[in-house]
Amino acid sequence: MKIEVLDSRRLTGPNLFWDQPGAILDITIDHIPAERVISAWSVEVSRLMEAVGWCADNICSRVYEGGASLVINAPIDVLYAACELNEVALNKAVVWLSGDARPDLRGVTNGLSEKVAAERNPNLLALKQAAARYRVPFLWDDDEVSIGFGKSAIIWPVSQLPAPDSIDWQGVGSIPLGIVTGTNGKSTTVRLASAILAAAGLRSGITSTDYIRVGEQVLDRGDYSGPGGARTLLRHPQAEAVVLEVARGGLLRRGIGVEHADAALITNVAADHLGEYGINTVAEMAEAKFIVRRALGAQAPLILNADDPESVSLVGSVSNRVVWFGLDAGHPVLQAHLEKRGMAAYLSGGWLVLEENGKRQKIVQAKDIPITFDGAARYNISNALGAMALCHVLGVADTALATGLKTFSGDAETNPGRGNLFKKNGIWIFLDFAHNEHGIKAISDTVKAFHASRYIVLMGQAGDRSDKDIGALVTAVCGLNPRHLLVCELPGYERGRRTGKVPELIREFAIDEGVPEEFVTLFPSPVEGVKKALADARQGDCLVLLALTQREEVLALVQTFVADSYGF
Repeated sequence: MKIEVLDSRRLTGPNLFWDQPGAILDITIDHIPAERVISAWSVEVSRLMEAVGWCADNICSRVYEGGASLVINAPIDVLYAACELNEVALNKAVVWLSGDARPDLRGVTNGLSEKVAAERNPNLLALKQAAARYRVPFLWDDDEVSIGFGKSAIIWPVSQLPAPDSIDWQGVGSIPLGIVTGTNGKSTTVRLASAILAAAGLRSGITSTDYIRVGEQVLDRGDYSGPGGARTLLRHPQAEAVVLEVARGGLLRRGIGVEHADAALITNVAADHLGEYGINTVAEMAEAKFIVRRALGAQAPLILNADDPESVSLVGSVSNRVVWFGLDAGHPVLQAHLEKRGMAAYLSGGWLVLEENGKRQKIVQAKDIPITFDGAARYNISNALGAMALCHVLGVADTALATGLKTFSGDAETNPGRGNLFKKNGIWIFLDFAHNEHGIKAISDTVKAFHASRYIVLMGQAGDRSDKDIGALVTAVCGLNPRHLLVCELPGYERGRRTGKVPELIREFAIDEGVPEEFVTLFPSPVEGVKKALADARQGDCLVLLALTQREEVLALVQTFVADSYGF
C-alpha cells in the first residue's frame, strides 16, 4: 500500500467541488482501492471535525486515475487549521489501513482545537455576513479585507476590522464584472472586451497572464490570472469596469477569486496541461473551466462557444442562464436556442450579429476588425463574438461594441505575441505563443490564407508535456507542410527532461510525419532559431514563429528586421 500527499492547500473561493471555502488534499494511491482510502479518511476526518465543533457532513472526495482529492468545508478564518486537520485525518486513516488499531484521537484533538481557537477571527466572519446581507462585494486574503469594488471599495488590514454597524453601507457599491476562462483565446478576449468598455467611456481594468492593468496604466507585470490579481484590480479606485482572465491553475488551486460576477465566458476547452491537479482528460478539463459558473447568480449569464464540443456536451448539467456565440449562424445549438428567444452572438454574411428575444442586430463586419486579418483569422472572429456578447450583457451599447472591436489593433503593442502579423518585402511573419494542438490548428487555418510559397515554422515545447501531447503538437504543425522546421530548446523549461530531449522528440515526430530530415534543424533557444528564420527568409515566405519563451527578445528581433536596421 502506498499513499502519498501531493498537495495540501486552502480553497478560498468557489471551486471544482462546491461554492464553499475549504481545505483539500491531493493524494496518489497505489496498491489499494481508492474507495477504501476514502472510506477510512471519511471516518477519521468526521471524528476530528466533530471534535472541533464543525459539521462532519461537510466533506467530499473525487477519485481520478492514480489518486484522489479529499475536501472539507470550514469557515474562512480557520482554513490553515482545516488543512492540518485534513492531513491528520489522512495520517490516521493510513495507520488504520495498515492494520494497526484504530487511532485514539484525544491527543491530536486538543492540539487542533487550540490551533482553531488561535486562528479564529470573529470580526472577519461578521463583516462577511454583513456584506452578504447588504449585497455588497466582499474580498479577503491573509493581509487585507475589503467591501465594495472600484472607487467605493473600503480596505482594512485583517487585524483591524471594524464592527459592521459602524460602516456606511449605502456608500459601498459594485462595478460591472466579467470573467473569462478557456484553453485558448483568454487574453485576447479580455483585451478585446477592455477596448469595447473603453469605447463605452469606461476606465476598464483587466487581469491576464501578462499583467494587471487599469485604463492604459500597467500596475504590474507577471501572471495575474489568479485570485490575487482579481483582488488587486477590484480594489483599485480608478477601475470602473473589470474583466478578469481566469486560468485553469488558479481555479484548481484556490478557486474563483470572487464570489459573484455579472457574467462569465468560456472561450473553448481543449487538451492542455492535462495530468495536473487530477485533471487527466479533456472532459475533466471542461468541468474545471465550468467552475466559473459558480460565481453567477440566477440571471447572470454563462457565455459559451457553440463551436466547442466540450461546452455543448456539458451545458446540460448546469442550471445557469446561457448565452451562446458561434461562427455558424445555422449551427443547431444556436438555432434551437434562438427559437426559444434566447440570446446569441454569431457570424452571418460576414457580419457579427447579436440576437435576443427574436430581435437581430448587425454590429460590425468581420473584415473591419483588425485582428481577423480581413476575416482570415476565424479564431479571432470567435474571440470577438465572445467579447461582444460579454460586453453586451455588461450593458455596453451596440455602437460602442462596434467601435471597440474596430479600434483594437491586436498588434505587438496591444496584444504582444498573440497573432502579431508583420510584413516586409513580400514576407509574412506571424508571431504567436500557441502551445497546444487546438491553438496550432487555429493558426494554421489562418496563415494558409496567405498562400505563401514556403512556410517556415519555429517551435518548441516544455518538458512537462507528455510524449503524446508533443506528438499531437507536431502533427498540427506539419499540417502546414513546412519547408523548414526550426526546433528550439526552451532553456529553463526542461522540467524533468534532460536538455535536448524535447527537441529530439519533436524532430523524430516530424520525420515520422513526412518532413525530410534535412528540413529539420535544432537550436539551443528560440532567439537562435528566429535569427536563422529571418536570415533565410525570402519573398513569398511565411514565417510562423511559435516562440514560447524569450518572447521580448524574439519580438525585438522581428521588429528590428522589419525596420531594416539589422543585418542578417
